[in-house]
Amino acid sequence: MIYHCCDERRRRRVREHPVLNGIDYIEVLDADAVPLGSPRQRTLLVRFVKAAPALTVESFEITGGERIADVRIEWATRANAPNPLVTTPLEQSFLVALPDPEEVIALRTSSSGDYSTYTLHLVAAAGAIVPPANIDPLLARVDFSFKVECPSDYDCAPNDLCPEPAEETPQISYLAKDYTSFRRLMLDRMAQTLPQWSERNAADLGIALVEVLAYVGDRLSYAQDAVATEAYLGTARRRTSVRRHARLVDYAMHDGANARAWVQVRVGGADPVPLARAETKFLTKVAGAEPIVPPPAADPLFERLLLQRPLVFEPCEDKQLFALHNEMFFHEWGEGECCLPKGATRATLNGDFPDLAVGDVLVFEEILGPHTGRTADADLHKRCAVRLVQVAAGLEDPLTNPPTPITEIRWAEEDALPFALCLSARTGREFGERIVGPVSRALGNIVLADHGLTRTGVAIGTVPEPHLFLAANSGRCMPAEREAVPPRFAPMLAEGPLTQADDPPAPEIPASAVLVQALSAVRPQIALDSTLPGGGGERWIARRELLNSDAAAAHFVVEVEADGRARLRYGDDRHGKRPASGTAFEAGYRVGNGPVGNIGADSLAHVVTGLGEIVGVRNPMPARGGREPESVAQARVAAPQAFRVQERAVTPEDYAAIALRHPGVQRAAATFRWNGHGHTVFVTVDRFGARPITEEFEVELLAFLEPFRMAGYDLEIDAPHYVSLEIELLVCAKPGYFRSEVKGAVLQVLDDGVLPDGELGVFHPDRLTFDQDVYLSAIVAQVQAIDGVESVTPVVFRRQGQPDPAPLESGVLPIGRLEIPRLANDPNFPERGKLTVTMGGGK
Repeated sequence: MIYHCCDERRRRRVREHPVLNGIDYIEVLDADAVPLGSPRQRTLLVRFVKAAPALTVESFEITGGERIADVRIEWATRANAPNPLVTTPLEQSFLVALPDPEEVIALRTSSSGDYSTYTLHLVAAAGAIVPPANIDPLLARVDFSFKVECPSDYDCAPNDLCPEPAEETPQISYLAKDYTSFRRLMLDRMAQTLPQWSERNAADLGIALVEVLAYVGDRLSYAQDAVATEAYLGTARRRTSVRRHARLVDYAMHDGANARAWVQVRVGGADPVPLARAETKFLTKVAGAEPIVPPPAADPLFERLLLQRPLVFEPCEDKQLFALHNEMFFHEWGEGECCLPKGATRATLNGDFPDLAVGDVLVFEEILGPHTGRTADADLHKRCAVRLVQVAAGLEDPLTNPPTPITEIRWAEEDALPFALCLSARTGREFGERIVGPVSRALGNIVLADHGLTRTGVAIGTVPEPHLFLAANSGRCMPAEREAVPPRFAPMLAEGPLTQADDPPAPEIPASAVLVQALSAVRPQIALDSTLPGGGGERWIARRELLNSDAAAAHFVVEVEADGRARLRYGDDRHGKRPASGTAFEAGYRVGNGPVGNIGADSLAHVVTGLGEIVGVRNPMPARGGREPESVAQARVAAPQAFRVQERAVTPEDYAAIALRHPGVQRAAATFRWNGHGHTVFVTVDRFGARPITEEFEVELLAFLEPFRMAGYDLEIDAPHYVSLEIELLVCAKPGYFRSEVKGAVLQVLDDGVLPDGELGVFHPDRLTFDQDVYLSAIVAQVQAIDGVESVTPVVFRRQGQPDPAPLESGVLPIGRLEIPRLANDPNFPERGKLTVTMGGGK
């Protein structure tokens, strides 16, 4: 056959003809020849369109080949009646068992040929170019290969025997990038192809078409330049582009976080009031509005108030409220001029509060000025929130008649009072020197709320039908098909900025650690519900990225632009599911984000609720935690350095540096030791405030270090080796100063606590750490700076219990790599260091 045709009409017509016949196809026995004992690739099975005609060896001729060109036919036999003189019994059985063996003639060749293409001809006689009688000319030859069964890494069948001629590429100037240059380029091209057209009038149809095409080219050129600009981190302008570039180097660009606040909800009545998170909202002050706003379902007032753009906060949890907890005062045990000292973690409330529970949050606030006794003079900064860890209600003060009911409370160490809280005080002389109180109070019914307004059932669009198609890569004989280009569907939310927040905190987390959220934990507060054209649907969940989403995951990504608008991006059926055309989406999301939510104290004044027992709302403390989204400039600086952060621990210095990332670790040092079968890493930790290495902290730190640990290395947490100091000073007081007062000042400065002005003492644990030599000159300088000190003479300066004069002579006491100096001067623990001050002079 010398033509390549896309159908088999000729073959069908030959099959229907009463006389004509021809070759249908040919098979080369390769692996199937082995069980028959036949030579591989030398037996050809020629199948005819109809019953095979009576042909001899001379009727067949093989041409072609490159390395082996002379391939001859040794014998030919009909498959339904094999010649026993040239075939073996196994070959005879195989040929007879072929489907329709009367249509097959078996040929044996002299060679197995090479890897090129051969052609089998049917000829009337040896050397003739015409086929035998009654053989169709087009079906009298067939191309084949002896190596058709040889392994191949690709489909070797020819699929483009009649390729389209290559078109000549026109001469194009790639310097043309704007309207003017495109117009000039097309006019020059027209001058070459249509020299008889010389019209240049703007009203001419040809000029109009040229200018329209130049305009389109200018727009396309701008689009290409924009794409090229967004292709690199250093030149990208859109925040989304910078975000994706940063992700390639494992840097997650954050979108900010919303603010959180402690809100007191005041209630009335004797019964508990259930506050539902989903049905309550708090608003900042709106002129002319009442404190209680009806819910949107009952009254359109809420939507009208939103037109004045108040900030909206919503509770993070459901809460049981009690009128008895609106205001609680401290019990002073009959004393006066009392205060809770800085660092306190327990107090006594005046009254029985059986509904106070572990996990509840109280806010302490000063309500009177201690010096004046006036409400207006109360210090607004003396407000703090504490998380209760122990409550003992039902107690009494036995010295009162009748006994006064009291409630003992204790809160977390992390919530220790950051200031001294005055409970009662004596006013100044100008204000009568009278005892006033209560100066401070405790507020209950505290609810954690965060910035953001919930919107539900917002239609964001329907996935369109495809309108662009690509030609399928099919052969010339395949039916013309086109492949639909998935339509772009990246809806943008109508309102913004989209809230970025973490899940509500667990009830055991201290109150001081709740308001500020970790940026690595916040997520966009949005979820989608899809509805398919034929019914049914599913919930779509927001993710930071789709790299870990499989093809069936209903996930999407929120990408925030520089103006705060949020656009949604879906998957591509490889990483994340692509929504089908016709799918309608509804969104539920929250609006409100960033530092605008960091409102001041007492900014919340309205509550949207349907509960009649709620009488008011306020936030005693400022909201905190609102963060701006990371800017493009910040990401350009931080992203290239992100992958340089060590995320594995190899050397001892690595373990120490990673341990410092833990918020409870001040300093750390690490040591490798051989344990007989491997290495153990001993991490020696200096905690803030010289806190002990408890079992709970050790478990927490081991879990923190585990992701960075090298395989084959064990981890152990050690306490530091404390070096107790022994110091004796001879201090001479100035004339006119009392020696006792000067000595007290010296002992206070050289203490291991916090000074009255908030400064740390010289030997406070947070001022001392590993491998920190102690210099005598620094101690003398601190004492010499005290008012009333004339001179200072060191007498003893050494490690406790080691009579070594070298430190006193050199002025330096060396400290080892795993050692920390300490001097507590506590008579209860004399082994923790001793300070002796001998006074002279003064009076």
